[in-house]
Amino acid sequence: MDHSLITTSTSLEGYKITKHLGVVRGITVRSRSALGNIAGGFQSLFGGRLSIYVELCENTREEAYQLLIQHAQAIGANAIINMRYDANEIMQGITEVLAYGTAVIVEKTV
Repeated sequence: MDHSLITTSTSLEGYKITKHLGVVRGITVRSRSALGNIAGGFQSLFGGRLSIYVELCENTREEAYQLLIQHAQAIGANAIINMRYDANEIMQGITEVLAYGTAVIVEKTV
């Protein structure tokens, strides 16, 4: 899927939506290892950017995003509109990240 056809908007400039296929999602659940938490706690003592947690968040969102794309492709979509992220703590130290949107079929307008 062309990543330029994934948007947080409800439409795509230069494209006509020909069919709505429904809501698609990618979900993952992650936790930081005990060693990662120790390293993150150590980083927090000095303040500033907590690179260990930034990396965890980036990897988790990317995984949810790729799963979203796979789900959309599996039902025949060539674009996703109204894409969003959501995150919830399931229990202390364990977080669910959800990427979701509306799978659509689009055609380039002339």
